[in-house]
Amino acid sequence: MRQFFSKYKLFGVVMLGLSAVIMYLFFNALQPVKILRIYQPADFNPELVDSSITHVKKYHTIADFSLINQNGKVITNEDYQDKIYIADFFFTTCPTICPIMTEHMAQIQKEILNDEDVLLLSHSVTPEIDSVPQLKKYALAKGVVDRKWNLVTGDKKQIYALARKSYMAVKSDGDGGPFDMIHTENFMLIDKKRRIRGTYDGTDPEEIQRLLADLAVLKASSENTDTE
Repeated sequence: MRQFFSKYKLFGVVMLGLSAVIMYLFFNALQPVKILRIYQPADFNPELVDSSITHVKKYHTIADFSLINQNGKVITNEDYQDKIYIADFFFTTCPTICPIMTEHMAQIQKEILNDEDVLLLSHSVTPEIDSVPQLKKYALAKGVVDRKWNLVTGDKKQIYALARKSYMAVKSDGDGGPFDMIHTENFMLIDKKRRIRGTYDGTDPEEIQRLLADLAVLKASSENTDTE
C-alpha cells in the first residue's frame, strides 16, 4: 500500500496544483469587471456647475478650448485628442492648496512619464497674473516636463467657462477681480472621448493613489478603443 501511494504521489501533487490554478482562474472570471462611471453635470454639487447645465444627465463632454502654455505655445483640445488626461485649476501665487496639488500632479507625471496615452493639463485661475514667463518660471521650479504637462493661461472668460461648464471645478462665475475664482482642489480624470471619469481630492495622497488605480482601469477598458 505504501508503494502504491509513493508511486502516485507526484501525480497527486500535480493534479492538486492544477486544480488550484483552475479554481483561481474560475474565481477571477466570476469577478465583475470594474468600469468607471461617466460623470455628468447633474452628478456634481450644484455650486460647482453653471446653472445652464445643472440638469444635464448624459452626453456631457469637455468643450473645445484654445489657451497658451508655459512655452507660449497655443494649446487646444486637438493636442489632447485620443489622449487620457488629468486636469486641474490652480494659480502660481497660491499659498495654500496649490503647492500640494502641484506636488501631487508632479507625482502623477512621474508615473505616466513614458505613457504616450496620458497627459496633464493645469489651468490658471488668475490668467492676468500668470503670464507665460510666470508660468515658465513656475514650471521650471516644479519639474514640469513640457511634453507631458501643460500649464495654461489665456482668456479669463474662456477659462471660467471651462471650469464651470466643462469640468465643474469652481464655485464662482468669475465676474469680479483677478482673485474672484474660488477653485476646488479637485483633479479630474478625462477619457479619450472627453468625458469625466473621476474626480479626486488633489491634496489627499490616498486620493492620488485612487486616481492612479482608476487610470489603470480606464487604460485597460475597451471604452478607449476607436471601435466603441
